[in-house]
Amino acid sequence: MEVGLFKGLIPATVLPMDENFKLDEDELRRYIDWISRFKVSGLAVNVDTGEGPHLYFEEQLKVVEIYREELRGRIPIVAGLSARFTDEAVRNAKMLEKAGADALLVFPIPAYAGDPLDPEIPYNYHRAISEAVKIPLIAFQLQRALGGVEYSQQALRRLFEVEGVAAIKEASFDARKFTETLRLVSSLKRKVYVLTGNDNFILESFILGADGGLLGFGTIATDLQVEIMDRVKRRDYDEAFEISRRISPLADAIFMPPVRNYRARLKEALVMLGVLKKAYVRPPLTPISEAERKAVRNALKESGLM
Repeated sequence: MEVGLFKGLIPATVLPMDENFKLDEDELRRYIDWISRFKVSGLAVNVDTGEGPHLYFEEQLKVVEIYREELRGRIPIVAGLSARFTDEAVRNAKMLEKAGADALLVFPIPAYAGDPLDPEIPYNYHRAISEAVKIPLIAFQLQRALGGVEYSQQALRRLFEVEGVAAIKEASFDARKFTETLRLVSSLKRKVYVLTGNDNFILESFILGADGGLLGFGTIATDLQVEIMDRVKRRDYDEAFEISRRISPLADAIFMPPVRNYRARLKEALVMLGVLKKAYVRPPLTPISEAERKAVRNALKESGLM
């Protein structure tokens, strides 16, 4: 796997659905054509933004296969791996790899629930998956508001002993937790890449030291976020901050409380931009309110995207 995957922007893609809340394959292929035109380092599918945990596993495989057909190796595919227990995760990982995944984002599982989390549980889980596939794993630190887990320093150190864990997506939405994770990773004896998943402080993540980004917000204003990363790498901070200020109102609108609605808001925004035809999300997710729709539209205008 090219390390370049972990040094750029990996948009967490949405999944177009029809009025029966089924995969809209034609719309998905059009969406892939659109999102793949940007200078991204990878595309993440079946992750939280794409309603991956709400899909049947055969649907997840179908999504990966469609991306493989459309991308033809041009852009690496990161597939979300959501399971309930280790044996299921190992089976799913093998099938996702065979379907065309180039890396796996390993979702937390119910066994992680409760404090304190025994570090051996995530360690053994990731190790078993890593031993079953040849593609790299991305560990996932996700805010609890979205059903995630925030690992202790001890649990992270143990987790990074799994050689197959090449990166971590840090999406605590907590700047202090993010900084602590960066500090821990920098103390390791091997390179582990840090991908920011913090849509609420994207620019600051890169300045602090994130190698790349795996972001739900990355599926909108994609070119501007790629430019922010490029500007930071060139230490052109003034221009990077200017772009960040421009798109911050949109990020605030997409991820305002309740944060769980961000998936539907992203789809609504993409409909407003003419990228998608419909904004259906699969229940129990719900359509957004008129007030939310107005806030998203105003933010698109304020950001200069409409």
